[in-house]
Amino acid sequence: MTHNRRTVLAGLAAATGTALLPAAARADTIRLTMASSHPTAVPWVGSLSSHVVGQSNTRLTDAGSPHSIDWTESYGGALYKFDKTLEAVADGLTDMGWVGTLWEESKMPLQNVTFYTPFVTDDLPMQLAVMNQLHRDMPGLSEAWARQSQVFLGASGIETYHLLTREPFDNYAQLDGMKIIAAGSVGNFLKGSGAVPVNAGLPDFYNTLSTGVADGVLISLSGGFPFKLYEPAPFVTKVSIGSQMTGGLAVNQRKWRRLPQDVTEVLQTLGDEYSAVHAKQLMAASEGYEAKMIEAGATITTLAAPERQKWVDNLPDIAGSWVEATEARGASARNILTAYMDAVTAAGATPARNWG
Repeated sequence: MTHNRRTVLAGLAAATGTALLPAAARADTIRLTMASSHPTAVPWVGSLSSHVVGQSNTRLTDAGSPHSIDWTESYGGALYKFDKTLEAVADGLTDMGWVGTLWEESKMPLQNVTFYTPFVTDDLPMQLAVMNQLHRDMPGLSEAWARQSQVFLGASGIETYHLLTREPFDNYAQLDGMKIIAAGSVGNFLKGSGAVPVNAGLPDFYNTLSTGVADGVLISLSGGFPFKLYEPAPFVTKVSIGSQMTGGLAVNQRKWRRLPQDVTEVLQTLGDEYSAVHAKQLMAASEGYEAKMIEAGATITTLAAPERQKWVDNLPDIAGSWVEATEARGASARNILTAYMDAVTAAGATPARNWG
């Protein structure tokens, strides 16, 4: 493990009064920081540590690289909070990290296409594979990261959204007047319902619910369980609004350009794998979390199909409005929307609504 290598090496060097490694070997050691606003308890952050950091030096060794990476890791908001992830990577506060594009509609509108196409698919591994491929095929997506001084390595996401409420919920009409935590672009899922979206970061959801600032929250079970949101909001209604791309692993552009090619190749591969690894973890964990919530006293029900269809049908054309607004700012949203819907349908999705 390399997590504490820097501290260990410094201590040994000080004790002996000599450099521990030859100059050539030291020159081949690359120092990188990996960070996130969220804790490793959530899979899209935990996989940064366990897979990207954990596998990087093994992959470099297997590839015959002379380089190794000395990692410094910081998670759980120690360096920055949820609303500063984009700036933290862009400004070099961290070399690499998880960026939540769901809070960056103005700067990263194209990355939010899934939040304007709800009820399309619950298959997160497939969806993230599609988004990674679209980033490779459609310049507009990768250019959006470049404008923020970053390089995109792999999409992150969350499995299908459900509704957790302080009081029982069983019909669509109840949403009218309710205050629902719907972080960033998640607020789109409430349009047409009369509900009032409340913006907040995941670490703040518990207090927002327990103090009555919000009546409920739209979230996946993998997000709701680790943060014990079933305690202030014990009524869990499975709505299956759909899985979503929430952001991704990105690296500071200036740092990236200084890295050796063999290192960037390994990190690119690990970035693509990161999407698949944490997506599978989320899908598997979701079922386990449901059982654990019931054990903890939560009441879990499934919204009746007619009521779910009312939710689908009452949504305005949020995808069309998104295209118009984004195209007016010079971004090729229509092409992205068309490519996304075509790709997920080709991959086997059966959307409840054919957006676009």
